[in-house]
Amino acid sequence: MDLFEKDKQKKTKTGFNILSTDSTDGHGGYGTGVIDLNNVSPIIVNTENDEAFVDMGALHARSAVEKRIKFTPNREDSPNGKLYWLVWVSVNNKGAKPFYAGVTACEMIIDMETRRGYKSLPEHVNRMDKSLKGHIIVDHMDEKSKKILGEFLKNHNEEMWKHSELKLRQELLGEEQ
Repeated sequence: MDLFEKDKQKKTKTGFNILSTDSTDGHGGYGTGVIDLNNVSPIIVNTENDEAFVDMGALHARSAVEKRIKFTPNREDSPNGKLYWLVWVSVNNKGAKPFYAGVTACEMIIDMETRRGYKSLPEHVNRMDKSLKGHIIVDHMDEKSKKILGEFLKNHNEEMWKHSELKLRQELLGEEQ
């Protein structure tokens, strides 16, 4: 057998696909029901540095703070860790006006010194799904983290902030209208 024949014999694998068009347009074939992640962005909130930033690497658990960290589902494995929030933010439109439709937060405890961390992978996946479905889940965040996130979203695009649900604006920055 020739070395080039091996490449021809490899099976094609169907993996997770990210599609930018409607995968449920009625054909029922390949790609039907695949999640479209074009309208979701992961935001990392670092309360120690009073900052929030978009890190697209978090879509695949490869954000700047997650790299080279061994995660476990036990908080006790990272006793000296620092709190980070991974926030899934989904954008949608009301008519022609974009707004923050889904905002869900999950915590991570990371000890950079020992390269150990805590996170619940099922929670991260479920919260991303909830964000895509338009849920707002930030009530478990501490007040400082909420303020950092709220100011980040408002400063990023004030029009989107104004068109977002009052619940989001109230929970993050205590706005009344």
